[in-house]
Amino acid sequence: MDPDVGPLEDAALVRPPSGSPLVFTVDFITPNVDDAEAFGAIAATNALSDVYAMGGEPRVALAICGFPQERLPLEVLGRIFRGASAQCAKADCAIAGGHTIQSPQLEYGLCVIGEVAPGRDLRQTQARVGDRLLLTKPLGLGIASAAIRSQQLGEREIARSIALMTTLNRDAKDAALAAGVRAATDVTGFGLLGHLRHLALGSGLAARIAAAAVPALDFASALAAQGVAPGGSRRNLEHAATYARFDPNVDAAQRLLLADAQTSGGLLLAVPPDREGDLLTALRKRGTPAAASIGVLVAGEPGSVDVAP
Repeated sequence: MDPDVGPLEDAALVRPPSGSPLVFTVDFITPNVDDAEAFGAIAATNALSDVYAMGGEPRVALAICGFPQERLPLEVLGRIFRGASAQCAKADCAIAGGHTIQSPQLEYGLCVIGEVAPGRDLRQTQARVGDRLLLTKPLGLGIASAAIRSQQLGEREIARSIALMTTLNRDAKDAALAAGVRAATDVTGFGLLGHLRHLALGSGLAARIAAAAVPALDFASALAAQGVAPGGSRRNLEHAATYARFDPNVDAAQRLLLADAQTSGGLLLAVPPDREGDLLTALRKRGTPAAASIGVLVAGEPGSVDVAP
């Protein structure tokens, strides 16, 4: 079997001599919410997302956990496992086993194997000039997670954040395939700008986006205006200075949101312009958290991003 791995793909794509291509990925995170069961569900959703971003369906997973037994009761571990198991059941993905070690830092995630129909894979190398860029979840989940840890969010905002982070990207993937999308990525730790850069680099293109068109959580926007953000988001924004050109009218809060390090964010889809309407209709019909047209891929310096107001 020959691995077909792009330079910055979300997962490894392997084509066996016979049968459907397989998608392999591994992802694990540290807690970003206080509730252990919710944390397990978020971590599982985040790991499954890499398979959806490649156009695949998760089939089987192995759990990975680092647990600080000296600091936390084993009941917490059980609740994490329950949350992840319930989320994988929603995705029709079996957790077949795993491995847990003692660790000073709590960590949980999955190694996932998925399946993709032949010729239906979504790879970052397959975008074309003129493809429209669509986003399927609002930004601000990294800022929200930081605010949860510092007790700056109310119960309603916390519930909204958890609901988004536990929304599977399966519906977004199904809509993308139905509309003829060729290239996609999920928006996670590198933020929208970072993952867009990876997509553009993979296809040898540049990108243009409009900041006002990018959906964001209203409370995260307010927090960004106050400078609330995790360190990862700030590092993302610093790195963006090497490849992104911001219009002077794009303010500091908007820039921070565009670089915000998401946990279990949405899919960023590159769709041919004549199929954009079909994709928007399909996303809205399936009720994805967002269905926003935010920009376009263009000829230019590969990986560069122009950000208009």
